[in-house]
Amino acid sequence: MIAEFARIDDPEQVVGRAIWSPPHPTIESEDDDVRRSLGRIFRPVPVVVDDPSLRSVGTSGPVLLQPGSLRWFRAAAETRAGDEGLAVRFVPSPGAMGWDPAGAYRTFVATDARRQLPNR
Repeated sequence: MIAEFARIDDPEQVVGRAIWSPPHPTIESEDDDVRRSLGRIFRPVPVVVDDPSLRSVGTSGPVLLQPGSLRWFRAAAETRAGDEGLAVRFVPSPGAMGWDPAGAYRTFVATDARRQLPNR
């Protein structure tokens, strides 16, 4: 999975990318300031999200995502990009097959996560 970043005031111009490659994302940008911003976005500290799908049955409240997982990668990008003046969008990794939401029983995120696993 790739996270592409653009400045909030110019959402069409991609200024940097982060590529999910466990255990740490690979950061790419020609702009030193953007590279530093992406480094802060993906600093290896937990992210707190309030997502009911991540909670254990019968619990409530936010969930702490530890660094190193694909869920953490997405959450870090989504929750921290705005503080750096950046907007994020996610695109599939190169060589990925297309994803048809009408014919899929897995979500885009789940499909991309399975592609990241070593060949079985």
